[in-house]
Parts: sequence; C-alpha cells; structure tokens
Amino acid sequence: PVTIDGAAGLEAHANTEIGATSWETMTFEMIQAFADATGDQQWIHVDRERIAKESPFGAPIAHGYFTLSMGAGKFFELLDLQNMAMVINYGTNKVRFPNPLREGDKFRLAIKLGDVTAKGKGWYEAIFHAAIEIEGAGKPAVAAECVYRFLPAS
Repeated sequence: PVTIDGAAGLEAHANTEIGATSWETMTFEMIQAFADATGDQQWIHVDRERIAKESPFGAPIAHGYFTLSMGAGKFFELLDLQNMAMVINYGTNKVRFPNPLREGDKFRLAIKLGDVTAKGKGWYEAIFHAAIEIEGAGKPAVAAECVYRFLPAS
C-alpha cells in the first residue's frame, strides 16, 4: 500500500498513480449474494437457464452497482492512511459501466489520486479515479470518479 500521512501526504500524492489490488475471481455466489441483499434478481444476473438461452453475455454478470461497491472495500488495500482522524466516502462525480463483469472473470481495483483540495474546518477533499479492471479486457467493468473527504488528526 501507498502511505499517505496527514494533509501533507495527501497533497504530495495528488495526481499520481496509487496502484492496483491483486486479481480476484468473480463468482456466482458473490453475484447471488448481492442480488439477495438488494432484491435485484434480474435474470441476466441470476437465472442460469435463461442466461444460457438468451443472454448476449454468455454467463451471469455482476450488477453494475455491485461492481462499483467493491471498490470501497478494496480502496483500503491500496492506501495506508496515517494521522487521519476520519475518512468518509463523499460520493461519486461520474460512474460508467463500460464492460460487463462475468462470472469467472478476474478483476481488480486500480486507482489514481487526482486533485486534492482544502475544504475548510480542517477537511480535505480528494478525487480518486477508480477502475474495476477485467483481466485481458480492453475496457474496465467500472470507471468512476470517487470523492473522499479526509480530516487529518490534529
């Protein structure tokens, strides 16, 4: 992981590549668990019989928002945050799902830290350009501009 130490560390890493997590395999069980948690049981995700007959994707695909949400947990695999009182996921400015993430695909999170801006009362805002990459694919499953707020420890 890249160590970011307080506000100075955030500013020093602005507009730099942070890195990528190790590859992980998307499983049907992961897709089904998300479908169960959200109630989104659309057939392109969970109906193997119908997928075999009708899907242009050839396999169950992960929900777009599931794929996006995986970045939040993996984010901290790439960063060692020191001297931060609090870090919050503030939202996203842009999200796209350019490529389906199929059951059996290997994927990882890759991030670049973009602009870092002081927001007042000690808070800093950082834009992370995040991609859920698919091994061997030309386009990622997710491309997102994620906004985090950091409150350095005093």
